Amino acid sequence: MPLPLELVQALVIVAAGIVTGTFFAVAVSVFPVLMTMPPRQYVATQRRLGEGYHPVMPIIVSSVLVGDVLLAVFADGGGLRAVYTVAAALFLAVPLISQYGNLPLNKAIQAADRDGVPDDWADPRPGWRRWHLIRSVFAVVALVLNVLAVAIPA
Repeated sequence: MPLPLELVQALVIVAAGIVTGTFFAVAVSVFPVLMTMPPRQYVATQRRLGEGYHPVMPIIVSSVLVGDVLLAVFADGGGLRAVYTVAAALFLAVPLISQYGNLPLNKAIQAADRDGVPDDWADPRPGWRRWHLIRSVFAVVALVLNVLAVAIPA
């Protein structure tokens, strides 16, 4: 029995909501606290926080992407297809930014955790925050598009 598109829509909205909610919490609560920490404390805390996000967040992000692609392929009408295609493209930016923006900075944080924080350590927090806010905007807009695709009659 094929998966009904309404169920895919619901799963995509729930998963996208989890991602955007997590990103929002990090942006407005977690990261401001991390910014106040001295480098050594920040490095240890950031490493521990990251342990909880992997592999859960990549799986949830991937489920949104796959769901939006399926919805775009099977959408009734070109307008709805376009909305889901744009939502998928926007959500594709989330793992790309994570991979090429945040991950290199996370590796620097992990290296500092292993090797110690040198006195001349280039603090990655401003760059990490910038990339996080950019991917958060993409995730929020994609979530809004997914909700509108369900809420507005064709």
